[in-house]
Amino acid sequence: MNANIQQLIDQTKTKFGLDLYYLKRHSFHRYVNMFNETVYTLNMEWFPSHEAEPEDDELNPDGTAVIDVNLNTGQVETVIFVMDKTFAKNGVTFKRPYPAHAIQWIEQETELIDGEHFHLHQKKKGELFFEEAIDGVKVTPSGRIEVKWNEHGQLIHFIHRGPFMAKKRLRAEEYVLSIDRVENLAQQQVQRFDWPAFEQNRIRPIYALEEIYVKNDGTGTIPFEIGREETHCIHMNQVMEWNEPLNKAFEKKEIDINEDITAEQAFSLEPSPDTFPISKEEQAECIKAVRTFLAQKYSKDTGKWVLKTLHRDHGYIEAILKTNEQEGCGFMDKIKIFIDASTFEAINYIDKKEMFQVCGILNPSQSASEITISQNEAFETLRERLELTPIYVYDDVQKQYLLCGKLDCHDGVDAVSGEVFSLTDLS
Repeated sequence: MNANIQQLIDQTKTKFGLDLYYLKRHSFHRYVNMFNETVYTLNMEWFPSHEAEPEDDELNPDGTAVIDVNLNTGQVETVIFVMDKTFAKNGVTFKRPYPAHAIQWIEQETELIDGEHFHLHQKKKGELFFEEAIDGVKVTPSGRIEVKWNEHGQLIHFIHRGPFMAKKRLRAEEYVLSIDRVENLAQQQVQRFDWPAFEQNRIRPIYALEEIYVKNDGTGTIPFEIGREETHCIHMNQVMEWNEPLNKAFEKKEIDINEDITAEQAFSLEPSPDTFPISKEEQAECIKAVRTFLAQKYSKDTGKWVLKTLHRDHGYIEAILKTNEQEGCGFMDKIKIFIDASTFEAINYIDKKEMFQVCGILNPSQSASEITISQNEAFETLRERLELTPIYVYDDVQKQYLLCGKLDCHDGVDAVSGEVFSLTDLS
């Protein structure tokens, strides 16, 4: 066995008191974080020595310790004892008062400081949840930490996610935003959505404010959805048109996102292909692939779909399509196409509306409800319910966390009846 692997295994066994366990299996994994950096982890599954192995190889016996070590930092990312049951001896055990000692242990393990890098978000009996914050102001995307112990103070659950880089990449400034300053933007953000009402098995047209982050310095906005799909994508915004439908039926191929990572790749921190840019030539090939797919699967929809973005994920290039704005507002009108990054062929897809219909949730033949409330009327109804909250948001262009205001509204307006309702009640 690789000496580096053996060292990590031995350290893990000692740190978490796993003398009554044996290492059932281990594997390497990698993911790309919000900074477009490749993070490698060593996953270990430790089985209790005295417990019978389940017949199903996919299941782990109660008390199994599942542990992930971040190879970039050398820190433990995850510790989960299955069913909150542990047979650890001389492992991690907190002393009374448990919360205070647990926080000390977290600081030691993560090299972060309570109250400076992470702040208590939620507290339950035997559990603590922390999020990243700066001087009491929330951060997004936020690192998070969870810790849980049993009645004897023994560690049974620990998660450390995110690099907690906000404090180092912060642009400090005084918060000056107010609702009055963003009223015009707020009116634009109130939009009509065709919402799936699952219990009634129908489409419910509603008005709601699409959340957005407003930069405190007045230079613009940042979209509410800021995962890798949004921040490390190429914006295409190309209407997809074709002259003739293709008679050849589209055949789905299975998507395989599992990677066989070698120790050499992991310990050298080899960059994932998902971090590579999509060249102009590759973009052109993707456009061809999307057009061919649509001409096969949606042959009558020329001009209806817009190729919005391209991005890499799990070795594939994913194309995001939405309907042309002139087609009306379709909350469910979204297609994700998976393109083979080597052959540039579409191999699979997810159609949001089709997925609901196949599950029997929505009836595609239902007649549309008559809209009686205008967008302006909906905005006037929601105007006094708008919220603007300070928050630090990571800006991928400036590579900094910028002070913003999160423009939000927790209520919506029924586009048919004019009823105001809480968005949490949508079903």
